[in-house]
Amino acid sequence: MSLIKVSFSVAVLFATGLLTAFAQGPPYSWQHLPHVDVPVFKKDTVNILSYGAKPDGITLNTVNINKAIAACSKKGGGVVLIPQGLWLTGPLVLQSNVNLHVSRAALLQFTDDKTQYKLIEGNYEGHSAVRNESPISGTNLQNIAITGDGIIDGHGEVWRAIGKDRLTENEWKKLVASGGVVSENGKSWYPSEGFMKGVKTPGAGVLGQGKTIKDNEAMKDFFRPNMLVLTNCKNVLLQGVTLQNSPAWDIHTLLCQHLTVQNVRVRNAWNAQNGDGIDVESCKNVLIEGSTFDAGDDGICIKSGRDEEGRKRGKPTENVIVRNNVVYRAHGGFVIGSEMSGGARNIFVSDCTFIGTDIGLRFKTTRGRGGVVENIFIKNISMRDILHEAILFDMYYGGKSPGEADEVNDQENFPVTEATPAFRNFYANNVACNGAEKAIMIRGLPEMSIKGIHIENSIFKTNDGIDIIEAQNISLKNVHLECENTSPLINIKNGSSIILSGIRYNQAQLLLKIAGKKSAQVQLLNTDASKAKNKAEFGPGADDSSLITAK
Repeated sequence: MSLIKVSFSVAVLFATGLLTAFAQGPPYSWQHLPHVDVPVFKKDTVNILSYGAKPDGITLNTVNINKAIAACSKKGGGVVLIPQGLWLTGPLVLQSNVNLHVSRAALLQFTDDKTQYKLIEGNYEGHSAVRNESPISGTNLQNIAITGDGIIDGHGEVWRAIGKDRLTENEWKKLVASGGVVSENGKSWYPSEGFMKGVKTPGAGVLGQGKTIKDNEAMKDFFRPNMLVLTNCKNVLLQGVTLQNSPAWDIHTLLCQHLTVQNVRVRNAWNAQNGDGIDVESCKNVLIEGSTFDAGDDGICIKSGRDEEGRKRGKPTENVIVRNNVVYRAHGGFVIGSEMSGGARNIFVSDCTFIGTDIGLRFKTTRGRGGVVENIFIKNISMRDILHEAILFDMYYGGKSPGEADEVNDQENFPVTEATPAFRNFYANNVACNGAEKAIMIRGLPEMSIKGIHIENSIFKTNDGIDIIEAQNISLKNVHLECENTSPLINIKNGSSIILSGIRYNQAQLLLKIAGKKSAQVQLLNTDASKAKNKAEFGPGADDSSLITAK
């Protein structure tokens, strides 16, 4: 090859690299947030009354509303108006370029007649599975919206099982008298025999290996639908509406791009089984703002598929902004996981309030998931009356509800494989919590430490302080702990390269407890240890060489 050709090839490669770097732009930061496109619609408006819909709460309007949506889309799109009234309907299917507008005085009520919902191949917790058709769905669409100040109700109470311990005595008696089936031990109520059969059938709903949808028809009631499911859609707007009483998850977006959720209200009963507020799965360029969530499970949740199936899909949830939201009762206020096998990155959470959630900021995974969660930025979070941890990083999640016994006695050595999950590079600033069981819990795996957790300028008024277990490169700076139980205030087990700087506290029986043979380079800086009765105690595997102190 001639020198000229070599020089030309190098020049082309160099130019291509510059163009690629230019196209990607600078890395995302608070000063350079991801951009989210918002759909634009024609002003042409179609009133569902024109298609024979009746707002009497008795007439089933499924065909009428779907005809209005399809006709609007066929003409190039616009607005499908649901005016004042009580509109009973079955499943609705969105179409491209259509804004379904639910007026303030409108109640879009989905029927409790389960025969109206077909069994289909859907998605459940990251796996392909049999589901009932969702009340509202859309697949492979562009430029879609649900707007307005009206209410969309999924009639979820007829779909969900519930435990006796989650109801008052009178509520339980009334529910049992309404029909359904009570479990043999008398502790659970199921909507039907078919539902109970699904509970008892291993692998119910799993397709493949000769299993078909038809094979699952006897268990139809068991396959509760998510209320709003959007799959592989681009330019999506959910604005203003109230979505309530879902059979399972309330909002589920899968493989979508440019999703905006703005000023939406999600309302599920606190005891609604799998009653998540919103689950954003393997989506890119997302904005969730100004919305309010009251959920039976996680409030605002980021996912990306489960285990091998999620890793094969290989689609992270990325470039997400979550701001100015309020979450009331929920298992977690803002959550990533546990189905995060495709990864999650470039997520910015700010100016959110969590009141009465089980956990505030919740990051959960477990062995077998795989996936990397990284570059998570959090600031200006207010919490009150949190039941368990204000901030939780947990790589031992096993599907238990928060607070259930989950003691770990991990003696086995596990290899690092593609199924090993990873948490790294989380940054939190200005978090305030008044009332929680524990301030911060960081719990990694022996074979994969949690790395790069940085929390600063935060205050926690809680019963217990901080646990750091199987973690590296952790920094807590200017953190104020006002705790009831202070023996110890900060517990470290197999933690290394940990900086505790400017830790403020009122008093402590024991400031630090350090254990584990991997504990090293624990630095206590700019902290008045004299207020503690005992500064440090060293457990099995650690000694005073693990700790470095300086004024």
